[in-house]
Amino acid sequence: MDLHHIREDYSKQELSENECDASPIVQFEHWLDEAVRAEVNEPTAMNVATVNADGRPSSRMVLLKEVNSRGFVFFSNYRSRKGEALEANPFASLTFFWPELERQVRVEGSVEKLSAEASDQYFDSRPYTSRIGAWASEQSTVISSKTVLVTRAAAVGLKHPLHVPRPPHWGGYIIIPDRVEFWQGRPSRLHDRIQYRLENDKWVKERLAP
Repeated sequence: MDLHHIREDYSKQELSENECDASPIVQFEHWLDEAVRAEVNEPTAMNVATVNADGRPSSRMVLLKEVNSRGFVFFSNYRSRKGEALEANPFASLTFFWPELERQVRVEGSVEKLSAEASDQYFDSRPYTSRIGAWASEQSTVISSKTVLVTRAAAVGLKHPLHVPRPPHWGGYIIIPDRVEFWQGRPSRLHDRIQYRLENDKWVKERLAP
């Protein structure tokens, strides 16, 4: 298969500095709202990239569960590969891609764990089977077969038939951004790129070459 000639010429919308809100969080909320209303497939899906203690990067798709004035929130197993990487190097980058709107958002920043109370609150809102799964899956570890998961899940269900408490090794993270970029596809690869950069606790907004 020849991949050299697979390309799209983007032309749906433009993006200017004047159109962008002074806050990248508010601007992101605008774009996310538009993605949801446009019925983009998995609008909250984001690529989370981390770097482990050996300096090796890895990335995976997770779901954004909250955006607030501090940053971007997702939940995971603290013992997973991403959890171990964040423990060693508490920084991450996020990428959202909404091809239906010819848009991309990149976020970079430091990472903190959410409080136990905040993690408990979200965990209790999850479906019962998802809560069981958080106990049954030792995320990122090698298992001999899927039967291992099914057996563990059944045991958790028997132990907690009504209320499943949050595992102590499972909870939330918040990415506190210091750089956010909004990318709008344009014709002839002359894309619009507006970057927000945190400088002396204030956001600086600037255009980047595509």
